[in-house]
Parts: sequence; structure tokens; C-alpha cells
Amino acid sequence: MNIYIKKLRENAILPSYQTPGSAGADLSACLDAPVTIGPGETVLVPSGLAVELPEGYAGLVFARSGLASKRGVAPANKVGVIDSDYRGELIVPLHNHGRAPEVIGPGQRVAQMLFVPVARMNFIETAELGGTARGEGGFGSTGTGV
Repeated sequence: MNIYIKKLRENAILPSYQTPGSAGADLSACLDAPVTIGPGETVLVPSGLAVELPEGYAGLVFARSGLASKRGVAPANKVGVIDSDYRGELIVPLHNHGRAPEVIGPGQRVAQMLFVPVARMNFIETAELGGTARGEGGFGSTGTGV
């Protein structure tokens, strides 16, 4: 399947899969100079790219595991959702969860994007819902039998 990508800036880097088994394609920072993210701070990091996703698909933007686990830097919105009708620049809001400033450099891989099919649902109001064994058991209700 093809994804059409438009470079909005000359120094933008196309997404890439790092191994044959990679699920996510890495997104890189399109910066003219390094940017520092202070502890507890969020910075919008541009990719310099816009995409045309096929109808019926979405791009999900996730943290890169090394950047998140080793340096505490991950997308502020946890998972970004790129809709198939969005044509603007892909921007990653990176948040520093750590206690020290972190520097993001030009061209650094900052997130990964997975492409997934999307099901659209019809919402129908009803007075009753079908029953299940779980019922209304919510937060932690299935983990009590330790």
C-alpha cells in the first residue's frame, strides 16, 4: 500500500522502518537547530511532512521506546491520531517526563507512526444494553483474584 508524502521543508526526512519487522515507521524532527525540552515541558516538534492517508485508515503516532524509557521523552498526547482527511504538517508534541533538560536535534527520530484500518460505527440510542458476565465492573474489577 502506498502513502503519499509531501515534504514541506527541504530538510524533512521521509518516515522509515528500521528493520524488516518494524511495525512503526520513524518520524524525524525537522529542525534548523537543536531544541531543549525542560523537565515537565512540552515542545511541538515539526516533521516537515504532510501525508495523504488512504480513506479508511489512520496514522497512530507513538513514542519511540528508547527515547521514552531512557530519556523520559514521549508524545504529550500519548498516542496521536492522524485522520485520513488531514493534510497539514505532522507535528509531534514531545513532553519531558524526566528531571533534567533533554535536547532534540535536527533529524533525530522522535516518534513512530503505525497505519491501521478504522471502522466507522453508527450510534443508536437504546434504553437497555445486552448483559455480560462482567456487567458494570470497572477499574480493576478483573484483577482482584491475585
